[in-house]
Amino acid sequence: MSDSDIIDQTILFVKETLKNAEGGHDWFHIQRVYNNSLLIAKDENVDILVVGLGALLHDIADAKFYNGDETIAPKMAKDFLKSLNVPKKTIDHVVKIIENCSFKNSLTKSKKPFSSNELFVIQDADRLDAIGAIGIARAFNYGGFKNRKLYDPDIAPNLNMTKEEYKKSSAPTINHFYEKLLLLKDSLKTHAGRKLAEKRHQFMLDYLEQFYGEWNGKPGF
Repeated sequence: MSDSDIIDQTILFVKETLKNAEGGHDWFHIQRVYNNSLLIAKDENVDILVVGLGALLHDIADAKFYNGDETIAPKMAKDFLKSLNVPKKTIDHVVKIIENCSFKNSLTKSKKPFSSNELFVIQDADRLDAIGAIGIARAFNYGGFKNRKLYDPDIAPNLNMTKEEYKKSSAPTINHFYEKLLLLKDSLKTHAGRKLAEKRHQFMLDYLEQFYGEWNGKPGF
């Protein structure tokens, strides 16, 4: 099976698997991450098949929708890629990407993290989709899905969360800007990713200014 056939089969698999997914983690999220991964990869020394498969499968079973179980996605991806007779080296790399792509894993400091250029490309593309206009939409969509408050002035953001605290957090959605979204720009690894992040980051700052102005009833907002 050619690389293009493997990608085509993977797209079909992901579309079917995520057909009933929450709106911020559905096929369209995957499609955006995949397209941005290919865009960023043009300037990087990477295995493009690994980038494509990693981007397509990075959220195949997001742990937050599986009671925090982080083993399901890697196993699901591994079993699927084995069924296509993808080389073991490629499968192992894609599985490592899935295991290490998420922001929450950056909150764990006790172990040396896995790294590769392919991971950096996909991570940057994934984090780009968490900021800017789409990032804001996804944050509030998930907050609504979890029945969270929009904002509560009496609940301050937790800026020093552990991975477990992050996974269990039920804080208002506005807090998520400070606990994750506004931190992403400076975490990006690729030149193209950092460039794309600049406007999206500023959009979030402008949005927050508008939000607080309206919330507090200031003239002009």
